[in-house]
Amino acid sequence: MNVVTNNDNKCTLAVLALRDVLDPEIGLNVVDLGLIYRIDFNEDTHYILVIMTFTTQFCPMGQSILDEVILTMEMAFRECAVKVDVIFDPPWSMQLISEDGRRFLNR
Repeated sequence: MNVVTNNDNKCTLAVLALRDVLDPEIGLNVVDLGLIYRIDFNEDTHYILVIMTFTTQFCPMGQSILDEVILTMEMAFRECAVKVDVIFDPPWSMQLISEDGRRFLNR
């Protein structure tokens, strides 16, 4: 997992929560799949920005995954507003999958 953040402690909590968000087509969570690039926390404004991607720009489950990421972050950090930006540069690749994710996919 290589999630970039400005708050390691809160990011650890966020990542734990986001492990419950699955890509429904693959069955692997968005963290181990490598879809989460960055999570930044603004303490002053109680605002969280998540930067993520999908496996393809035309991911048929993209909106569902996005909605689940937002809901999960809102539940984990009830005092914060959450914004999620989906980007495709850099593009997702298989190299972003964690070791746990690779084990899951190769079972």
